[in-house]
Amino acid sequence: MKIPENLKYTKDHEWIRVEKDIAYIGVTDFAQGELGDVVFVEIETKGENLDKEEVFGTIEAVKTVSDMFMPVSGEVIEINPKIEDEPELVNKDPYGEGWMIKISITDSSEFDELMTPEQYSDLINA
Repeated sequence: MKIPENLKYTKDHEWIRVEKDIAYIGVTDFAQGELGDVVFVEIETKGENLDKEEVFGTIEAVKTVSDMFMPVSGEVIEINPKIEDEPELVNKDPYGEGWMIKISITDSSEFDELMTPEQYSDLINA
């Protein structure tokens, strides 16, 4: 199972990658493995300012439907256009082409509260 070193993680199995003042958010390799085959992703929060841990969308797999939570506060500025037509990208490439949203961060101090790769590994291997 992959846990890239350049990302931060949440207890709800989202990852975040910051590039200047913009951040990409998606679900972890562990999460997509637990969900099974992803069949639909619903995100209708573009243009909204959401607080940390607020729901930004849902992910539907053959087995279940799960909410996805904001790792940090921010404005949703883009939804990955590929995942609407190809939700299986979440399974194939969760840290690359399977990203969910791009946000403009409103409180960068929240980033420090997220898990390191080592802490996330400890969580899922406990």
